[in-house]
Amino acid sequence: MSETTGSAAAGQTATSDRRSHVMVGELPNDFLRFNSTPQQQQAFADERVAQILQAQQQAGYYSIPPNIKGRLNISIVQAKLNKNYGMTRMDPYCRVRVGHAVFETPTAYNGAKNPQWCKDMQCYLPNGVDNMYVEIFDEKSFTSDDRVAWSHVTIPNAALNGETVDEWFPLSGKQGEGREGTLNLVITFTPVENIPQPTMQTMVIPQIPAYPGVVVPGMAYPPQQRQPGFTEEDFKQVKDMFPNMDDEIIRSVFVANSGNKDTTINSLLQMSAE
Repeated sequence: MSETTGSAAAGQTATSDRRSHVMVGELPNDFLRFNSTPQQQQAFADERVAQILQAQQQAGYYSIPPNIKGRLNISIVQAKLNKNYGMTRMDPYCRVRVGHAVFETPTAYNGAKNPQWCKDMQCYLPNGVDNMYVEIFDEKSFTSDDRVAWSHVTIPNAALNGETVDEWFPLSGKQGEGREGTLNLVITFTPVENIPQPTMQTMVIPQIPAYPGVVVPGMAYPPQQRQPGFTEEDFKQVKDMFPNMDDEIIRSVFVANSGNKDTTINSLLQMSAE
């Protein structure tokens, strides 16, 4: 009987000892949280702003923010990389940052060293910003995406002066500064005074699900008119005039000029003369 009593007392002592090591009460504010660096906080803020701007554009709502030099149209056409990293063909995609705006192309599956995207992007160019940061990643299924190449691209003065610029820009990476390959971009620019200013009505902005609690005041919606596109007949006529010009370049210039055939022809004439 005394042995049973002793065992029970020992069990109670062991349980009491274990419980003495358990934290009770309210959890600290930093429980299971990692302290982010200022760089990580800035990256998150940039991503949040870009998410908001992209949601505005996709929903068809827009308003021109202050301190804007104009609107930049970037066509990310293709890249020529000097090396395929890994045992299989790479699946590259491109990310572009202009100020706080961040955009990505679709993934060029099996693109390897010669990915083609032909992705058109539009963003506002803030005053004081004269370059963009581009990165090329290899998409992975089970690990983090690998950054293959990168570059700080200075926006050409010719584009800011109204010309359509079609250039190859050097890329840096593991091979060295400017030795990872080249990236083909078609760039046009519209000064802020030439951006259409339709009559807009202010509306309440829905919160973005990816960032609950984020509210962006001042979003507005324009009338129903849309910028004109171009038809296949327009494309065929321009292609007949420039038979040696790559089809995707012609389409990119069409998009950069909002489907205006005459302006597209003038831009292609400038490009052919260079």
